[in-house]
Amino acid sequence: MTGAGVFGHNEGMPNNAFLLDMDGVLVRGSTPIPGAPQFLARLVETNTPFLVLTNNPMYTPRDLQHRLATIGLEIPDGHLFTSAMATAQFLDHQRPNGTAFVIGETGLTSALHEVGYILTSVDPEYVVLGETTFYNFERITEAIRLVAAGARFIATNPDSSGPTEQGIVPACGAMASLIEKATGVAPYFIGKPNPLMMRSALNYLGVHSEDAVMVGDRMDTDVIAGMEAGMDTILVLSGLTRDADVERYPYRPTRVLPSVAEIDLALVP
Repeated sequence: MTGAGVFGHNEGMPNNAFLLDMDGVLVRGSTPIPGAPQFLARLVETNTPFLVLTNNPMYTPRDLQHRLATIGLEIPDGHLFTSAMATAQFLDHQRPNGTAFVIGETGLTSALHEVGYILTSVDPEYVVLGETTFYNFERITEAIRLVAAGARFIATNPDSSGPTEQGIVPACGAMASLIEKATGVAPYFIGKPNPLMMRSALNYLGVHSEDAVMVGDRMDTDVIAGMEAGMDTILVLSGLTRDADVERYPYRPTRVLPSVAEIDLALVP
């Protein structure tokens, strides 16, 4: 391939935009991955458009920015995109100024309020399920009854579990399965690997898929979502996927690299 950026299109064009997964790409647990802070600094210094993506809908972008800054990852305003933001965009396009019963944290409720949604348990148009550390029987029961009564069922992300320092915890996908089992109604998942998450992020960034690269550490979410959205993809081996795992999949990333530290932002011939 010829041109600019990592994979390039036309020689002399600006560097490609980057969509970056967070866990396993920039951070592992509460520790930055070696080279990640320097990579982010290079993106900023070269004015390369980028967004850091996460399926975790719990935090607002400002809260998440602060949490990352405390461990040494400096991400400027406007460069974080969550599944909560993608969910709010989706609902705003589907039924503007609608109503929803929401199970989730401030990252989700704030995103929905920002697009004009009213949060209610009285005949809502949608039941929206996100991540929370405070799942409770009464709220889940209410969600089940509302879905059974005809409310449309949306879930922010399909992850069935998430890591903590104490071990795994149930995540949105697991709770969505419970509601689906009780109602017979499957949710529509917004987050990765749904390419809708990638399209929403590209629209937010204002770039075309042909001018963007998805960087992730998982073949079954990051790489397939990027590929299905029409982007080049970089699989980094700093997270869950090992080099030998790639051969098990019927699709391949455009490149496989040890970490983001190996990504060259310079123009290539």
